Amino acid sequence: MFTGIIEAVGVVEKIERNGSNIDFTLSCPFTQELKIDQSLAHNGCCLTVVKTEGEKYVVTAINETLEKTNLGNWEVGSVVNLERCTVMNGRLDGHIVQGHVDKTGEITGIENKDGSYFVTVKYNSEGNFVTVPQGSITLNGISLTVAKSDDFEFSVAIIPYTWEFTNMNSLKTGDRVNLEFDIIGKYIAKLLQRNAIK
Repeated sequence: MFTGIIEAVGVVEKIERNGSNIDFTLSCPFTQELKIDQSLAHNGCCLTVVKTEGEKYVVTAINETLEKTNLGNWEVGSVVNLERCTVMNGRLDGHIVQGHVDKTGEITGIENKDGSYFVTVKYNSEGNFVTVPQGSITLNGISLTVAKSDDFEFSVAIIPYTWEFTNMNSLKTGDRVNLEFDIIGKYIAKLLQRNAIK
C-alpha cells in the first residue's frame, strides 16, 4: 500500500532482458536501506527488490507489467519516481494507492501557469475508469487532485515543489504516463455496471 507521495527519484542504470521479463538496475538515495523482497513503487508500479549492491538495486518487470505500464519505454538514464510502502502508523498525506497501474495515458498538454503547471492527460475508453473534479488520481505514482475532468481526459495542476522533485519536469507532450484511478471510484463504477446489467 502506498500514498502517492514521492520519496525520491531514481535513475535507471542498466536494462537486461530475461526471457519475456526485464531486469532493471537503478540507483537512488535510499538504496542501502532497501531489503530483498521489499515492495517499491516505480512510477506508481509496485515492483519487488530482488537484489541490492552498493548504491544500486535490481527489480524485475514481467511481461504483463510491461504491457500495462510505461516501464517498457525506460532507457538507461531515465528518471523514475520512487515511493516505499506506507508505514501504517504514519499520516496518509496523499490518498490510498495500491501500486497497481490501471492503464497508461498520453500527455496532450503542458501549460506553464507562471510557476505552476497545468497538465492534461487522455486515456482510452476500455474499462470503468472515471475521474471527477477535486477527486484523486495517481500519475506516474504521484498523488494528484483532478482540476478538470472530461470523458477519457483529465487535467491536474502541479505545484512547483512537485514539478521540481519528481520526474514531471522531464515529461513532454506525447509521453506515456502510468495511471492508477481512485480505488473508491473503481468500486462505485463496478457496482453501477453490475446494477445496470441486472
